[in-house]
Amino acid sequence: MGHPFPIREIARQAGLSEATVDRVLNGRGGVRESTAGEVHRAIADLDRQRTQVRLVGRTFMLDIVMQAPERFTTAVRAALEAELPSLHPAVVRSRFHFRETGPAQELLRTLDRIARRGSQGVILKAPDVPEVTAAAGRLMAAGIPVVTLVTDLPATARLAYVGSDNRAAGATAAYLMGQWLGDRPGNVLTSLSNGFFRNEEEREMGFRSAMRAGRPRRALVEIAEGQGLDATQYDLVRAALERDPGIRAVYSIGGGNIATLRAFEDLGRACAVFIAHDLDQDNTRLLREHRLSAVLHHDLRQDMREACRLVMRAHGALPPAGPALPSAIQVVTPYNMPQATTAG
Repeated sequence: MGHPFPIREIARQAGLSEATVDRVLNGRGGVRESTAGEVHRAIADLDRQRTQVRLVGRTFMLDIVMQAPERFTTAVRAALEAELPSLHPAVVRSRFHFRETGPAQELLRTLDRIARRGSQGVILKAPDVPEVTAAAGRLMAAGIPVVTLVTDLPATARLAYVGSDNRAAGATAAYLMGQWLGDRPGNVLTSLSNGFFRNEEEREMGFRSAMRAGRPRRALVEIAEGQGLDATQYDLVRAALERDPGIRAVYSIGGGNIATLRAFEDLGRACAVFIAHDLDQDNTRLLREHRLSAVLHHDLRQDMREACRLVMRAHGALPPAGPALPSAIQVVTPYNMPQATTAG
């Protein structure tokens, strides 16, 4: 039988002599059936353990490049660090390149600097613009695998995308909105941080499509370019509320929820339903205080674990696997918050 292991290694695993293993492997006979079974089991054990052997002593240096509010990058860093023990015996080290906003050129310089310096892999959350797509392509051409996180760059040759199905998340938000608002009058404010993030675009499309199918007469009022930052979000929301006295609910696609709620309060307006994304520090507190109706959440730890494993597979340190599946969308209310979150 074909096998990738030296006879000496199989013999040591089975606790048998090399001569006995050699007879079994070459079908020479004179060996009890149970002994032959021990040899085959030893080979199977070695095959299962081969992944661990390949990982022993391996260090993977990853670059995490993200344009996102600090509350989200903090959550991503914590998720990665929490998953590091599960990646043993490999050692994963990481360099973080975080920024909340800024021109695309700064992001390009970061990506090109990584390409020149070298890296075992890049985990990337960035706007879907041609310059970023080209920079990600240069990384892949340099042999540096790129995994997109939370928001995809489908036009690139990136290795894979990890995160939720954003269109399905938007449709889920529309379903909840329709159930909770019912037949009560009121328009819905949809808030994006940046029109160039594909995940937000897909959430908005999923939401709008499902709302049009289920509640076609419900008006949707869109604001964008708040960058998910409270400082810019407040003015956008307040202006929208002043223009449209019929706004009674919010689907927050891009964040800045503290500022959104403050704009409602400062104008003496009630928000009947407020659906947001991600259990970051702000949303956890707002949900606990019952100021959000629900948060659509996916497990960032699972995402980071999968991203790291994808990079390891690209380097041949883990066996091939099927395509990464989207992260499950969790509808979190004040009454079913994950234990790790409620402890905070």
